[in-house]
Amino acid sequence: MADNALPLVLITNTVPPEHLAPLDGVARVLMGPTGGDLMPRAEVLKLAPTLAGIISQAELRVDAELLDLAPRLRVVANVAIGVDNLDLPLLRRRGIVATNVPNAFVDSTADCTLGLILAAARRLVEADRFVRAERWRSFQPGTWDGTLLAGKTLGLVGYGKIGQAVERRARAFGLDVIHFRRSDTSAPGYRPLSELLAASDFVSLHAPLNPDSNRLINADRLRQMKRGSFLINMARGRVVDEGALVAALQSGQLAGAALDVFEDEPRVHPALLTMPNVVLSPHLGGGTHESRRQARHLSAANVAAVLLGRPALTPL
Repeated sequence: MADNALPLVLITNTVPPEHLAPLDGVARVLMGPTGGDLMPRAEVLKLAPTLAGIISQAELRVDAELLDLAPRLRVVANVAIGVDNLDLPLLRRRGIVATNVPNAFVDSTADCTLGLILAAARRLVEADRFVRAERWRSFQPGTWDGTLLAGKTLGLVGYGKIGQAVERRARAFGLDVIHFRRSDTSAPGYRPLSELLAASDFVSLHAPLNPDSNRLINADRLRQMKRGSFLINMARGRVVDEGALVAALQSGQLAGAALDVFEDEPRVHPALLTMPNVVLSPHLGGGTHESRRQARHLSAANVAAVLLGRPALTPL
């Protein structure tokens, strides 16, 4: 089959071609912008009538507007665990396969979670800025003291694969770990959410975004947290009411926060940008070379399978 007769698959960014090796000989691949940017939605909509498959980074909203323009579309693959960008009932009704990558980012996200906990507890980013500004003049015992992890309690909100991977790492630091999830399976360490918030020195969010978790951490819930505790968000930005979080930080209810995701990314609440006790990162939690390659390869394999008339490897 000539290359121009192969179905067209869009990936919304530019990646090393070898990451998409399963599509070799199966589809023509059109890549998005270079330099790390993602293809704007308007451009995707223009291309939609020609596409048999889409590989996105979970940033592309796949809804009726897009699907109405894409009569040839057979498969949508998220290079992510999260699927809140996909209208799954609509995709099912239209017979379009949707996939994600349930395991590729588990370890890298868990690693990053511990990094953010340490950065917030030990004031590492604040100290780094101090040194870079050439303000350090002498050893200052006590000035930069932070919070010891050993003996403290970490509360995990969301206890899927990532939450459990965080727990394994956290125990190595001497943290006691408890968890909450919507369905109590009586696993050791389960607590109702209100009890978890009141008992935890660190609360780390790992819940998927859905109607139940939207602004789950609001003003009322922040008041339930232990005074002087820390909040870490590795889930989705809209799991937290950012305005309420700012108020809790300003009042001293929380000692600090570490956020990898934001309510209206890439916009960040202006007050958070000024707070030295807040660590901010640009949605990089799962981003390691190894995890990214694995995730793209699986996404490409999912698309190739569907285009060849086979079952997807990780269908939703």
